[in-house]
Amino acid sequence: MLRGLSTLVAGLLLIAPFNADAVESLSTEELKSHCDFFEDDPEGKDGIFCVRYVQGFIDGAVATDERVTYNVANEYDRDETFTERAIRTRLGQRIERFGPSYYAEFCLGQPLPLKTVVQSVVNDLLNTERVANQPLARDFVYTTLRQEFPCEAPEEE
Repeated sequence: MLRGLSTLVAGLLLIAPFNADAVESLSTEELKSHCDFFEDDPEGKDGIFCVRYVQGFIDGAVATDERVTYNVANEYDRDETFTERAIRTRLGQRIERFGPSYYAEFCLGQPLPLKTVVQSVVNDLLNTERVANQPLARDFVYTTLRQEFPCEAPEEE
């Protein structure tokens, strides 16, 4: 029994390091290969893949920005100075005004159809120079969102 358990633990230890590398980043070329079908067959598996990748990217950015903003605000809640309070309250106002992706440097107005955002990414994928210069799909989508949906410059408060 003990020998079997030690063999199992040793086997798990050998497998564990490989799990960290198990998630492979999607290349821009691969995203393009799926998004090429978006116009003609948005309901097909490739069109849906394209839409879901962009949607997942946006959801991840929004969730991350929102969580980071709340964490920063909570950190300032501890015996804050006047300056710290001013910073915290301005953070909240910007999030309310521009949306939770403001600090990711893109703002998707309310309501903005997902199809509009995906179409911008698909159109940008036609730029072969940009595709070649940004090998990872996440970087490509992020750059597109920042260029196509920039946030307004905040007014001085």
